[in-house]
Amino acid sequence: MSMEKAKAKKQTSGLLGFWERYKENHPNIAQFLVFFLLSNGITVLQLVLMPVFKSIFAQTSLVSTSFQILQFGHNFDGSDYYVFDYAAGALSAGGGGGLAYFLAVQITIAIAQIINFFAQRTITFKSNSNIWNAAFWYFVAYILITIGAAAAQGFYKAPIYDLLMNTWGLGATGETAADIITMIINSAISFWVFYPIFKIIFKEKPETETK
Repeated sequence: MSMEKAKAKKQTSGLLGFWERYKENHPNIAQFLVFFLLSNGITVLQLVLMPVFKSIFAQTSLVSTSFQILQFGHNFDGSDYYVFDYAAGALSAGGGGGLAYFLAVQITIAIAQIINFFAQRTITFKSNSNIWNAAFWYFVAYILITIGAAAAQGFYKAPIYDLLMNTWGLGATGETAADIITMIINSAISFWVFYPIFKIIFKEKPETETK
């Protein structure tokens, strides 16, 4: 073995050894760090997928199909407030993106969360609990978080798009930037809510010894 390979192997062993000792001494912090890294990887995946699905659905008539459901109260201007508020029309034309934008967002999130489920269960929490039971509660949490994040989006989505596209006059570039910002905010909400949920549903049961 060459000196370079031996040195690289020693360095790798040193880093792995340090990480193993750190996990042993600080298991909860180490677990959170892995969760943090995987979550950020999933966020990057969403940022890649979102414009792809958005461009696909933008070519369909779904842009002109309004999707406004779960009406609760009213906005400050007196108009109806919808948890899922995607008015018909392209964002660049002052609309809400319609059903096309809703599907682009939700399909992106769904794909990311499916990958996140298996990655976090296997890598972060190393769970050996019943996968179907965990999947059920994950799905319930996903629905509740989706509704909560959508409700919160009603307060910041329109101002962000208006600021970047109209006030700053960035047009299509502003729309893309607003897409990224809203996706990051949505991911941040999911990040802080999902971690304590994962701690509950991704239990690591001690293996029973067989005689």
